[in-house]
Formats: sequence, structure tokens, C-alpha cells
Amino acid sequence: MPHNVDIHVGRMMRQRRWLVGMTQQQLAETVGIKFQQIQKYETGANRVSASRLWDIAGALGVPMTHFFDGIEHIAPPEAVTNSEQAPADFLNNKEVMDLVRSYYAIPKDLRRRVIDLARVLGGAA
Repeated sequence: MPHNVDIHVGRMMRQRRWLVGMTQQQLAETVGIKFQQIQKYETGANRVSASRLWDIAGALGVPMTHFFDGIEHIAPPEAVTNSEQAPADFLNNKEVMDLVRSYYAIPKDLRRRVIDLARVLGGAA
């Protein structure tokens, strides 16, 4: 069973990769490994060594500490029971990440209008 820290690091890796618009294959080629290994890192199935995390952070343009942001909010493995369910992690939703990436592609002076439009449309739903 994957450790909660490995799962968290993998999620953060996937989020950043999606935000920069990089595929698993592209990231793997950049750091010199196979894309299947990136898949395993992102799911927490395999642990990322410190040197590999260093390479991945460089390829994704973030400091290594980025992958540990928010880690203080995860439960240690012994504290999690089968009856507990993790809160919905909307940042791991590909659709949400596509929306965020598209938002930052909009010129800065128009972003406020997009937010206002989203609020109006959200209220109509």
C-alpha cells in the first residue's frame, strides 16, 4: 500500500505537469526515464528518490519543496481507517487543471471579465 506522503508528492507532481502542459512522456524524456515510471510516481506506487525529485523539479520549473506544499494536512498512515474518505481533491481533476491552464493563457487585463462571467454562469446553474 502506498504511503500517504508518496501519494501527496505524486499528486503535486501531476498538478504541476498539467499546469505547464507537459505530458508524462515529455517529462520522462527530460529526466531520462520511461513514462511508466512517471505514472508510478504520480500514483504513489513508487517512491521518488531525492535525486530524481531534484531532476523532476528542475524540469517542471519549481523548487523541490513545491511537492511537499500542504503535506502537513495529510494524516499519517496509521491514522487513516477504511471508513474515512479523502475529501474531493479538485486540483487532481484534469478538467479543472485544463481550465486553470486556459485561464492563465488569457491576457491579464481580460481575466477579471472571465471570473465575472464564471460567477454569473455558476449562479444560473
